[in-house]
Amino acid sequence: MLNEVYTETKENMEKSLESLKRDYKTLRTGKVTVSVLDGVKIDYYGTMTDLNQVGSVLAIDATTIAVNPWEKNLLSDIEKAIQNANIGVNPNNDGEIIKLFFPPMTVDQRKVSAKGAKVMTDTAKVAIRNIRKSSNDKVKALHKDKEITDDELKRAQDEIQKITDSFVSLADSTLRSKEQEILTV
Repeated sequence: MLNEVYTETKENMEKSLESLKRDYKTLRTGKVTVSVLDGVKIDYYGTMTDLNQVGSVLAIDATTIAVNPWEKNLLSDIEKAIQNANIGVNPNNDGEIIKLFFPPMTVDQRKVSAKGAKVMTDTAKVAIRNIRKSSNDKVKALHKDKEITDDELKRAQDEIQKITDSFVSLADSTLRSKEQEILTV
């Protein structure tokens, strides 16, 4: 029964780290990625649809993204959706495809992006600590119901703390590597 609590704790903390890594993809690093357009949706025949579902979205080089819609009549809708998404660039529509030209990042922009990564990491750490609290509450409930002894309660709380410490450490190392990626010119 305690092993179930440990397993569930680890699984939930792993989900927090996966969420953190997905959040990192929205940050701009030295080279542009198509994930900056992940939140962009267009009205596709009455349904709000992800941009990558109505055309191909490709990173041509380190500073350019091309959006090639499968239906040319969607060009203006895609252009408006990108402008409304406020991603920091204006779309260039040539009648066939839409190109997004991202200027190289300045040192200040890199620092802002690194700060954003730190905020995301801190949020993930809070989530990990909330999972620890939830797991400790489950263990205390088992103790209250006399399903485990005082010694088992103490050992369980120590084990949950060890699991928490390892995931907080993983979040910190993920942040360090992301900061290095962002700040490297």
